[in-house]
Amino acid sequence: MNPAIIKELVTFKMPFGKYKDRLICDLPEHYLLWFQREGFPPGKLGTLLATMYEIKLNGLEYLLKPLKERKI
Repeated sequence: MNPAIIKELVTFKMPFGKYKDRLICDLPEHYLLWFQREGFPPGKLGTLLATMYEIKLNGLEYLLKPLKERKI
């Protein structure tokens, strides 16, 4: 996995919708699940959302906590 993508999960904000301006890593699981069912948007945002979905699905959110606390 690309380390730059992991960094962006804790710095990139959702650009639209109900959770606009919320960090990708802070999006609720049900929102990511909806995107997984309906289709992730194209490009960088879709990649970030799909990656965060997989992290939450596998219970790996704890791996992001140190990065988020350091605000890299």
